[in-house]
Amino acid sequence: MDTWRNASLAVTAAALLALTTACGQEKDTASPNGQAVGNAAPAQQPADGGYGSDGGYGSGAATGGTAKEAGQLAVWDSKKLGKVLTDSEGFTLYRFDKDTAEPPRSNCESDCAEAWPAVPARNAEAAAGVEASLIGEVTRADGTGQLTVAGWPMYRYAQDTRPGDAKGQGVGGTWFAAAPEGKKAAVNTDGATGAQAGLAGLSVREDPELGNIVVDKRGMTVYRFKKDSAWPMKSACTGECLKKWPVVGPVEKNDVEGVTTKGFATFDRPDGVKQQSLDCWPLYTFSGDVRPGDTNGQGVGGTWYAVSPDAKLVGASK
Repeated sequence: MDTWRNASLAVTAAALLALTTACGQEKDTASPNGQAVGNAAPAQQPADGGYGSDGGYGSGAATGGTAKEAGQLAVWDSKKLGKVLTDSEGFTLYRFDKDTAEPPRSNCESDCAEAWPAVPARNAEAAAGVEASLIGEVTRADGTGQLTVAGWPMYRYAQDTRPGDAKGQGVGGTWFAAAPEGKKAAVNTDGATGAQAGLAGLSVREDPELGNIVVDKRGMTVYRFKKDSAWPMKSACTGECLKKWPVVGPVEKNDVEGVTTKGFATFDRPDGVKQQSLDCWPLYTFSGDVRPGDTNGQGVGGTWYAVSPDAKLVGASK
């Protein structure tokens, strides 16, 4: 029995070693302070550390200029709403149809501001994959600065009590969760998780100019960066780069259609983000691609290229 157990453990260890060796991945024990990016759902926060521990974010937090700063914004993939902009703790940000973006102006004051606390502009940072130029500020009637995204003033909702709540969606036909680019979050009527119905985690799309290329579950084009390394596996895209080139998060191996699974590994980045790879090459999407089918990242800087089903760079010179 002991002999069988020891042999089993040896086989498991050998398999893990083979995967690590194949991609040349090296363990990095650094613990940077960067925020996680990409499509992960916001982490749940302790009740006494989040907004609205006494019945809602707005209970007492919106008065006296004490509303909490948004910090590093994030993007959440909601099953019902697609991509939703949140604050650093995962609370949904909203926009109001009666406001204006050009010029930026808030029309939510007094009682309205009790139910819909304005998000302070100070110290707010763009989410990964969101252009920093979209982040701005508008001066409210009380003289305080309110965060704007693409000109639209941002709010929280007093009845959202935990990260991931979006109870303010559609209230009065005028309040809507904000998408990362400042638009209204797109409601998914087919129940798909922000994705095109039926798409695998990674699959193939035939582009009229580029031929067969890899796309993610949303149908968005997947890219590789020529400055990365596969042996050892290493990403040269860090910091500000990740705001334009969000990583492709982990994908189940059985959730792949028509794409090679050679070197199919999850890369543990030094910044704490988990990134999917093909043939040991880290994968990304492009913030400049607005809708499925876009390939605006192709050839950018002579270093970014769409990925073929066999994990090669599409259209790149040798």
